[in-house]
Amino acid sequence: MALKGVTFSIAAGEHAAILGPNGSGKSTLIKVITRECYPRYPDSSRVRIWGRETWGLFDLRALLGIVTNDLVENCTKPYSALETALSGFFGSIGIWPNHRVTGEMEVKAREALRFFDVDHLADRALTELSSGEGRRVVFARALVHDPKALLLDEPSNSLDIRAQHEVREAMRKLAQSGVGVLLVTHHLPDIIPEIGRVIALKDGSVFGDGRKDEVLEGGRMSELFGIGVAVSCVGGIYRFD
Repeated sequence: MALKGVTFSIAAGEHAAILGPNGSGKSTLIKVITRECYPRYPDSSRVRIWGRETWGLFDLRALLGIVTNDLVENCTKPYSALETALSGFFGSIGIWPNHRVTGEMEVKAREALRFFDVDHLADRALTELSSGEGRRVVFARALVHDPKALLLDEPSNSLDIRAQHEVREAMRKLAQSGVGVLLVTHHLPDIIPEIGRVIALKDGSVFGDGRKDEVLEGGRMSELFGIGVAVSCVGGIYRFD
């Protein structure tokens, strides 16, 4: 889905969610942010990340931790949890023969695993972990180089209820640590209490942008998703009823 007239800005350290149904333009927006896609008409379009329009890919990845579905699917090879976390320093999946791992890198990787309560699994292969544990290891991979912000794409996708809970609790720890979190999802419960702003996309355009309690209103959600829904909020977690 092409983006049409999408305009918004997100402050450093802000926690925000991009919400929309399948085909709304979320995946395209992710590729714009990660610099995999550029505006077709650069004279009339601007994309600035931390004030800059032009980025070297590795320079950007050093500041923006990224967890996408494609990355999660690729992190299914029998690398250990520690190797997977360390690979975040090299933009790879796993450690390759040409990679030079320093003692400082290993310390940072183990700290990231500890942050997500999976440091005891450091020597276990990802193929031996539960889905929730594996997802938290991938989160650690994105955190090893102290990024300014994390971009999380459908973080609870394809997880069972227990794993969804584990991942959402990990997201809350991230947000509370001061790292900016940009969540992209179509699942309301993914929008953790620490996220106060929701930007809703529909048909490639911004459908709504504002405070979470204003955007996640039943009538607006019914219009966004094209089906009558009711929305409830319990303990700061929103759900479709």
